[in-house]
Amino acid sequence: MMTQQVVISQSMYFPWVGLLEQVRLADVFVHYDDVQFVRGFYNRVQIRTAVGTPWITVPLKDHHRGQRIDEIVVDDRVDWRQQHRDVLRQAYRKAPFRDEMLAVVDAVFSRQLITLAAVSRASLLQLVDYFGLRGQRRFLDAKELAVGGASSQRLLDITLAVGGNTYITGHGARNYLDHELFERAGVSVRYMMYESVAYPQLHGKFTPYVTGLDLIANRGKEGGSVIRSSAIDWRQFLSEST
Repeated sequence: MMTQQVVISQSMYFPWVGLLEQVRLADVFVHYDDVQFVRGFYNRVQIRTAVGTPWITVPLKDHHRGQRIDEIVVDDRVDWRQQHRDVLRQAYRKAPFRDEMLAVVDAVFSRQLITLAAVSRASLLQLVDYFGLRGQRRFLDAKELAVGGASSQRLLDITLAVGGNTYITGHGARNYLDHELFERAGVSVRYMMYESVAYPQLHGKFTPYVTGLDLIANRGKEGGSVIRSSAIDWRQFLSEST
C-alpha cells in the first residue's frame, strides 16, 4: 500500500521553517482552523532585529474567548499591514534578498483578507509557493471535510477521510495524542525531527525560531535547501525525548 502522509495544522502567520518542513513531508495538508483560538503563533511570529527577536502581531477585532480561528476578524482600524512591512523593511535592510522577502509580504497584504484564518493561511501558502513546495500536494480545509468530533478521534477521522495512512505531527502532540487509537485504525503516527539547519542570519547567533521570511531575506530561493527535516515513529520519538 502506498504511503499517504497527512499533516493537520492550524494556519500560522508567516510561520517558522518547521511548519514548511511539515508541508514538505505531507501528501495532504489540512488547514485546521475551525477550532478554538488560543494564544500561540496563529496571529504572531518573531523576526530577527539588531535588538533581539520581537514579535509582529496581527490585531484581532472584538475577539472573545471561545471563538474559532476561522471566525476571528482582523482589526483593520489600524494599518497593521503597513506597520509590519515597515518593521520588516527596517529589520532586514542589510539582508541580500530583502526585496524578494518584501514581495512575498506584499503578495499577501495586497489581498482583501478579512479573517485571521484567511490571513494566516495566505501567508503560509505564499511561503510554500516561494520555496516551490506546492507540487502535487493537496491543501484542504478541515471545515469543508465535515468531519465532526474532537481531539485525537477527529484528527484520526480527518486523516482517514483524506485517504491517509500516516499522520505526521509536531512535538506538542506528545502531550495529548492517543497513538494507539491511530494504530488500531491502521494509521501510523510519526513525529517531526527538526534539523534546524543553520544558515547565514543577521544580528548574531543563529536561531531557527523566527519567521520563514527571515530565510527568504537571507538566502532567497536557495533557502529551500535547509527545508529538509524528516519524521520518525512515535515510539522512537517518545523514547528519545524522555
